[in-house]
Amino acid sequence: MPNIKLYTAKLSPPGRAVELTGKALGLEFDISPINLIAGDHLREEFRKLNPQHTIPLIDDAGTIVYDSHAIIVYLVTKYGADDSLYPSDAVTRSKVNAALHFDSGVLFARLRFYLEPILYYGSTETPQEKIDNLYRAYELLNATLVDDYIVGSRLTLADLSCVASIASMHAIFPIDAGKYPKLLAWVERVSKLPYYKATNQAGAEELAQLYHAKLAENCAKAK
Repeated sequence: MPNIKLYTAKLSPPGRAVELTGKALGLEFDISPINLIAGDHLREEFRKLNPQHTIPLIDDAGTIVYDSHAIIVYLVTKYGADDSLYPSDAVTRSKVNAALHFDSGVLFARLRFYLEPILYYGSTETPQEKIDNLYRAYELLNATLVDDYIVGSRLTLADLSCVASIASMHAIFPIDAGKYPKLLAWVERVSKLPYYKATNQAGAEELAQLYHAKLAENCAKAK
């Protein structure tokens, strides 16, 4: 069976969520790098695959799936040896789904809307309101964590998806252990996965470095 083709970028939290899931499932991806800053995702050949021109995207022997949350559910449903990452029990699965929507609608959304003007449109502004919203997201997830993992006592897709966004936020706006102790302990717990550092941490640090460089560049140009 040929490897699944994954269109992604290391700086993309959703892309890293897919890679983390692939590692957890023992899958191999053929990576097709997409340079977002250069606009690779806006090229005609990519838009034919995904009219929404977002990454990540997978091509599984001709089956195209985009949106990281849809992709990781697809992968565990098709390739998971069991239901541990996406439990079949209706109540537990509803909690995992809630976390996936939280990542999409809160964690990644707030990070994206903070970073996008700086990375793509030359903004020099770092609005305090948007920063406060990121910290409110920390507060919400900290309150959600009543067990070792987001849903119960074992790793699920909820963790693999949310930690990609949280790690990226944490690299720019460090999590205060005094204010969000459960959140930081969870990050440290998930970071012990053998594939975590190369698959997620390196990309989160790359995104933070790009953010600082672009902000400095934008400020220099504005003078």
